[in-house]
Amino acid sequence: MLHLRGPVLRGPESELPEAWVVGGRIHHARPELPSGTEIREIDGFVVPGLADLHCHIGIGDDGAGTTLARARAQAITDRDTGVLLIRDAGSIIDTRPLQDHARGALGHRLPELIRCGRHLARTRRYLIGYAHELEPADLPGAVRAEAGRADGWVKLVGDWIDRAAGDLAPAWSAADFAAAADAAHAAGARITTHTFDEETLPLVLDAGFDCLEHATGLTDETISRAAAAGVPVVTTLVNVDHFTEYADQGERKFPAYAAHMRRLREGRLQRTRDALDAGVQLLVGTDAGGVLGHGIIHDELDELARAGLTPTEILTAAAWAPRRFLGVPCLEDGDPADLLVVPRDPREDHRALRELSAVVLRGELL
Repeated sequence: MLHLRGPVLRGPESELPEAWVVGGRIHHARPELPSGTEIREIDGFVVPGLADLHCHIGIGDDGAGTTLARARAQAITDRDTGVLLIRDAGSIIDTRPLQDHARGALGHRLPELIRCGRHLARTRRYLIGYAHELEPADLPGAVRAEAGRADGWVKLVGDWIDRAAGDLAPAWSAADFAAAADAAHAAGARITTHTFDEETLPLVLDAGFDCLEHATGLTDETISRAAAAGVPVVTTLVNVDHFTEYADQGERKFPAYAAHMRRLREGRLQRTRDALDAGVQLLVGTDAGGVLGHGIIHDELDELARAGLTPTEILTAAAWAPRRFLGVPCLEDGDPADLLVVPRDPREDHRALRELSAVVLRGELL
């Protein structure tokens, strides 16, 4: 048994002085145990495991699919930074074996993994090799298929560079976005979208999408609409900071695109702060996998601090809110014990989350 001598931070306004871990679960009161049971005392601030809601387990550093063994190594890298919940926002390979906790196979000692399946993109409107590339007539069927393969989520690439226009532009019409959302919801799934461009956001909000990835093109109008609709934004500020590199790569052939990407990068921190101030729920994502390596959750938290979020707002976006949004347990009595222990109060300084005294996954002290 583990005795967590706390405090146990269950939410922005909720804490317990202590808790116990027995049989893989957290208990708010000391359970009855046989005499002689070994008790390990752990002191420190207890928080739920961090969440990364935009992570690509199964995409290699070269942008191609990788092996399950390497995908497992990616998940371990993330786990060792305190990430115990991952929503995989698109993978080239089938990563279901990494979820096999019960039989103690590949998934043993890995973070909880919620998969979106493979990206769905318009033909020749995304990174080569990443996505199922489609035309509009095939989109609803592809959404249904991915909903059946995934864990209740589908990921659509909403916009990318339009080479004919030389700039970012929506990849689908309003009717296409609506058909995709309707197909996902009819299949019992939620749908999210990759979006950089300003023009895409009204279309996906009209269509009833459930989440926004990156959302660098937010304006005052679409921030207000997202807040009113309760549609969260998954931050990927580390990736957005690289927009100048993408702009440099496209400058010669697509100068309008390059200028657009630089503007989006320049406004990223103010846009993030404005969204939170307006009531948009921010959820942490790193976009790890492919271009970016894994294990960068704390870099993303540092970016949120640069955007002006308080330590409590950062912890909300990184731990409490993602679990509520995905319907994953969050240190309630009897919940699976997926938690971190740190020596300092992360509500005073988010950097305390780097200082892991203990990582407990499904009740096992790692």
